[in-house]
Amino acid sequence: MTAERKSVCCFSGHRASKLPWGENESDPRCAALKEELARTLESLYESGVRHFICGMALGSDMYFAEAVLALRDLHGDVTLEAAIPCPEQTERWSDGQKRRYEGILSRCDARTVISHRYTLDCMDRRNRYMIERSATLVTVYGGGRGGTFNTIRHALREGLRLIELE
Repeated sequence: MTAERKSVCCFSGHRASKLPWGENESDPRCAALKEELARTLESLYESGVRHFICGMALGSDMYFAEAVLALRDLHGDVTLEAAIPCPEQTERWSDGQKRRYEGILSRCDARTVISHRYTLDCMDRRNRYMIERSATLVTVYGGGRGGTFNTIRHALREGLRLIELE
């Protein structure tokens, strides 16, 4: 694994519909997860991680991106890359969800669009893109099959360090 890759962390996690609190971010469990995420990112920073890649999905991806931006406010050498599966990613989202996404996207240091249009595998290709450039995967995963499960499997095959948050 290259030295450059060792300084990169990506994220995969459940969307709000799969989280116990749904979209209620005032739930104490959500606040606890966000605090754990902030501590984890600070620890990764202390170990030399400087570049973070986020798939920009709803739910825990948004928490991750916002936590990285807060970390960047403390440490100016932190960068956040948005790995966007396709331009239509937000097409069915609410106006509030789109505003949050655009706010995060406007503060990203880099944007990588994986597919120029929606395809059946563009989300999976986005996840592979993140894994193949990272040494660490942080996840919010409570079980079950889906994108996060597949991303974890791919990360383990690639030899990434896995940090699972609850």
